[in-house]
Amino acid sequence: MAKPQGTGASLRSAASHPRINAERSETMWPDAERTRELLDQARSGDAAAVNGLLDRHREALRRMVALRMDRALQQRIDASDVVQDVLVEASRRLEEYLKHPQMPFQLWLRHIAKDRLIDAHRRHRVAARRSVDREQSLVAPAHLDHSTLDLAAQILDRELTPAAAATQHELARRFQAAVEQLEETDREVILLRHFEQLSNQETAQILSLSEPAAGMRYLRAIRRLRAMLDESTASEE
Repeated sequence: MAKPQGTGASLRSAASHPRINAERSETMWPDAERTRELLDQARSGDAAAVNGLLDRHREALRRMVALRMDRALQQRIDASDVVQDVLVEASRRLEEYLKHPQMPFQLWLRHIAKDRLIDAHRRHRVAARRSVDREQSLVAPAHLDHSTLDLAAQILDRELTPAAAATQHELARRFQAAVEQLEETDREVILLRHFEQLSNQETAQILSLSEPAAGMRYLRAIRRLRAMLDESTASEE
């Protein structure tokens, strides 16, 4: 069956705008300006600011952790338990961070969260026996929101119209399966740029890449994701 028209134009558009309609989704991380204000207050010894600073990042951290817990681990512990450990450690190390902030606050929290995830996998020795140092990037269905369906529709060069719940569920299922089949590096950049809505600069810092290299990695991941979705569509038609 012939592919929909406009595929080449869509891919060129993705190359020019690597976040692919990121404006449709609000970042899951708190407002950076307010975070800077709270950091300044915390440096002045404001305990309430410290509590507010950590608490306002709790939900974003929970989502970030949940996205990277494989299913076996999810049956043993809750993402909120990992986040609580992260916030306790962040509180303990905050004074040091305030003196020498070498990265944005949310990236610092993510770094702590990544370490706690590795510890969790080591402690529980999940049945799948994947590498304990690998960030598990298995996207849970709960995270496949409307913005995710938008991304899947754009990759497939289709218009997302109000449709039966079963149709949208099928699109979400195929998108989830395709993301899980990506190589680890490709899957992680999709999670960072799309699900967490981080900038290319932030993504580059997290992945220890140059900004051009991070942008190219994202574009490569989008191409591979689209190829998987196209193959899935062709096999079911």
